[in-house]
Amino acid sequence: MAGIDLNSSAFSDQSFIARRYAYEGDNASPPLTWSGVPDDAAELVLLCEDPDAPSGTFVHWAVVGIDPHSDGVGTGQHPPGGTELVNGYGDHGWGGPHPPPGDNPHHYLFRLYALAEPCVLPDAPSADQLHEAVEKRQLASGTLVGLYQR
Repeated sequence: MAGIDLNSSAFSDQSFIARRYAYEGDNASPPLTWSGVPDDAAELVLLCEDPDAPSGTFVHWAVVGIDPHSDGVGTGQHPPGGTELVNGYGDHGWGGPHPPPGDNPHHYLFRLYALAEPCVLPDAPSADQLHEAVEKRQLASGTLVGLYQR
């Protein structure tokens, strides 16, 4: 499977995310850029999840229907053409990192999927539902991991 190059000017892969992007900070979504999306992609799907959350994988951002010809999203913006679904906090859109105080750094996996056909998801999908929906449709994907600790 082809790979999408996913990056952020706010943090490098496996490095710490600044407080301004966290829930207790400005709670602004970080800027992201991507390249290497296959020409035949019908849509992009973006997921940010925390697999280290005490109650199981927590969804911080789920966006479907992103324009496959786009190349990124700015700080605090909505991905082009995308529909932001309900996150683990119960809100539409981005919900920044907010691990329990004193925990080891949590890993925030930003994943971008290029799909061969659109997927249909509930308004508040779990990480498992999202993974299942994209698994059979994905043409390519890319991952960027940020860390956060309180």
